[in-house]
Amino acid sequence: MSAQAWLEGFLQAHGGVAGTVHWLVGDLLELGAAVNIPPPVAQVTRTIPKGKGMAGLAWERDQVVAVCNLKSDHSGDVRPGAKAVDAQAALAIPVHGADGLRAVVGIAFLGERDFTPDQLAAFERSAGALPERG
Repeated sequence: MSAQAWLEGFLQAHGGVAGTVHWLVGDLLELGAAVNIPPPVAQVTRTIPKGKGMAGLAWERDQVVAVCNLKSDHSGDVRPGAKAVDAQAALAIPVHGADGLRAVVGIAFLGERDFTPDQLAAFERSAGALPERG
C-alpha cells in the first residue's frame, strides 16, 4: 500500500480533514504524501529540518505535538503556513521503526479539540501501522 492510500484511510478512520506523511531521509523530513494541503503549504513543507514546525518538533521531541487550534495558536509550534490549512486541531505524530524515527504523520481536524494522553497514545499506535517506505 502506498503512503498516499494509507494516509487517506488514516484520515477517514480518525475523522481528519487534512494530513501529511513526512519520511525521515538523512537529516530532513521529506513530504511523501498529502491530503487537502494547499499547494503553497505543500511546497514550503516539501522538506523540514529537525525542530521546525509541528513535524520537525515531533521529530526533535520524539513525542506527539498537539495543537487545539491552528489558527489561533501562540505556542510557536505552528508555522504560519500551517495556518493556511482549512482545519483547527492538529497532531504531528512520530512513527518509529527498528532503527528509531522513520516518519512523522500529520493529521488535522475541523473544530477546536483537546486530546487526552490516552487519545494521543491511540493515535501513536494507529500511526505506527504506516507501511514502510517503498
